[in-house]
Formats: sequence, C-alpha cells, structure tokens
Amino acid sequence: MSVVFDCTKEEHIFRKKPVTIAAIGWNGKNFDAVKKFAGDNVYLENGELIIKTLEDGVDGKVKHAATVGDFVIRGVKGEYYFCKPDIFDATYEVVE
Repeated sequence: MSVVFDCTKEEHIFRKKPVTIAAIGWNGKNFDAVKKFAGDNVYLENGELIIKTLEDGVDGKVKHAATVGDFVIRGVKGEYYFCKPDIFDATYEVVE
C-alpha cells in the first residue's frame, strides 16, 4: 500500500485515482462476448455467470455470481471483478 500515513487506527476519506479500465455488460445472454473479454476468469454454473476474483480465498471456494445488468471489469493489474450498474455509472464514463 502506498499510503504514507497510518490509516489503520481511524477512518479517513479517500478519493479514487483516475484510472482507465475495460468493461463489458452482462445481459444474461451474451456469455460468448463476456468469455471473449474475460477468458477463463468467467464461467457459467447452473445458469449463473461466475467470475474468478482476487477475493476468492486461498482455496478458490468463494464464488462471485453476476446479476443481469452487472458489468465485468478488467482492472489496472489485469484482475476481473463485477460492478453493479448504479455504482458503475457513478464511477466510470466512456472513453472510447
């Protein structure tokens, strides 16, 4: 972590750094497009879109399932995660 002060003793306010990410929306029917975007990081299980994230735990047993309307994001270090549409809209804007 690059924070230069001790932020473990009390709450502090942080602003998100401006970064560019890549994303695709999940509409429940576009698995091929999502798979092309995220590769082996996504799969279908019992009709749900599952994504492998950094938060899956050491054994990989934790599963993160998308809801129709969620965005699949590729982050700044190549990691993948979901984002709810309202949070996505408040956080990101189209670059290209």
